[in-house]
Amino acid sequence: MFKELTKFEKILWAVSVTAVTLSFLISRGNLLSLIASLIGVTALIFVAKGFVIGQVLTVVFAVFYGIVSYHFKYYGEMITYLCMTSPMAVAAVITWIKNPYKKSKEVRVYKMNRRQVVFMAAMCIITTIAFYYILCFLGNASLIVSTVSVTTSFLASYLTFMRSPFYALCYAANDIVLIILWIIAAFSDFTYFAMVLCFVMFLVNDIYGFINWRKMEKRQGLNP
Repeated sequence: MFKELTKFEKILWAVSVTAVTLSFLISRGNLLSLIASLIGVTALIFVAKGFVIGQVLTVVFAVFYGIVSYHFKYYGEMITYLCMTSPMAVAAVITWIKNPYKKSKEVRVYKMNRRQVVFMAAMCIITTIAFYYILCFLGNASLIVSTVSVTTSFLASYLTFMRSPFYALCYAANDIVLIILWIIAAFSDFTYFAMVLCFVMFLVNDIYGFINWRKMEKRQGLNP
């Protein structure tokens, strides 16, 4: 699959992997977090290409990241990734396989209609309110920030399932929230600083993902 990447995409992936690895070595982060981060940046470059393998890796990343979040009592992150992001990624694998663009490895981009957008917004509000009270009951660290993370994660996962280019913007918003979340964690334990740089690289990859999906959209005739 790496042969399908452009020169720029290979460089972006290599820089991401190097930055994440060095940050973990410097901050002496734990091995599980490093594995999760490496899987995550690899997943993102393939999701940015619209390749199904990216969603498969997202499922794996969600499991590892959920475990890492549990150790710092970020129950919102744990529940979000294990109970929402992971299942949605599985659903995305199925829908992406069923909707290739002209029998290529690239998924067919989809434009949501107004009714679908309204439904997504309603589900997002319900999910956010429900998770707020669940996290409050569990005594989640950084409650407000974690709740915002749930909102952006839901939108990103849903839009990924729907094959919309705007999934990347929601993931980028989620990356910013998580950068803040892990900066807070790093004040208590410097080893978590590695997660900060991890999501900085995620942010860069998601911005590229949006740019590339817009190109895919135009190439597929949805955005002339």
